[in-house]
Amino acid sequence: MSSATKKRARTTPEAPVLPRFGVPWRVIGYVVVIGMAMLYLLPFAIQLATSFKTGPDAAANPLTLWPTTPTTAAYERLFGLSDSASSVPFLRWLGNSTVVTVVVTCSRVLFDSMAGYALARLDFVGRRLLFVLLLSIMAVPGVVLLIPKFLVLNTFGMFDTYAGMIVPLLVDAAGIFIMKQFFESVPREVEEAARIDGAGTFRIFWSIVLPMARPALITLTVLSFQGSWNEFTHYLVSTQSSEYETLTTGLARLVSGGLGSGTLYPLKLAAAALSTIPVAILFFCFQRYFVRGTNSGSIKE
Repeated sequence: MSSATKKRARTTPEAPVLPRFGVPWRVIGYVVVIGMAMLYLLPFAIQLATSFKTGPDAAANPLTLWPTTPTTAAYERLFGLSDSASSVPFLRWLGNSTVVTVVVTCSRVLFDSMAGYALARLDFVGRRLLFVLLLSIMAVPGVVLLIPKFLVLNTFGMFDTYAGMIVPLLVDAAGIFIMKQFFESVPREVEEAARIDGAGTFRIFWSIVLPMARPALITLTVLSFQGSWNEFTHYLVSTQSSEYETLTTGLARLVSGGLGSGTLYPLKLAAAALSTIPVAILFFCFQRYFVRGTNSGSIKE
């Protein structure tokens, strides 16, 4: 080894040595994490167990994780399979929630991505002002807009209709912001190469940039589906008749005692458990795509 090499080796700073935790500390860490996870899952386990209990059993043993006499009477009543006099229109709630959520999710993915691309790439007068107004809308609490929203829907004759439930939710300010931030991270060289080949603005957006935005689109899809599926205040001020009740407004009326007397704990918790299944399935299927940056290597050096 030459003298220069030895000198360079002596002057090169050594990499810091990370502290190593022993096996006991790792075991303690795993125990703490598992304990927190079990504490988080406990309410869901109690909810599921109570949905298979009878009414007296749920009132006498509300926190037990195993029913004394397991029964599916609550689910049979929800799906209209029992002979109970007071039926629960759960399937109608489910149908309304499904229709509204699918339409709102698809429209938000389309319109939010188009608006986000316009704010990120197109040069037009008032673009910065429009973005400032977008941020201002995100800063306004939703509860402040409930009365104005009701007045607007009533003025345009959209109150207590499917249009009144869907149209105000077609575009979301947070979704536009997410897509704008993602499109700004896409290299401009990709669009310039497509523009040299003769592609127009919409063709570049639809065929080039949008397929690259799959992580952001999946994130927007999950957030839009969850937001519209769990929406309550908007449906509360935009509808009045039971024909347009969704799962959230129907469950609220069920919890308030509007569908019968008594506590009805198994029935209420069974309906709540069924309403969480679609969102849980969607999230667990796409959780690895939920937050992901632009795919590297889209441009060859």
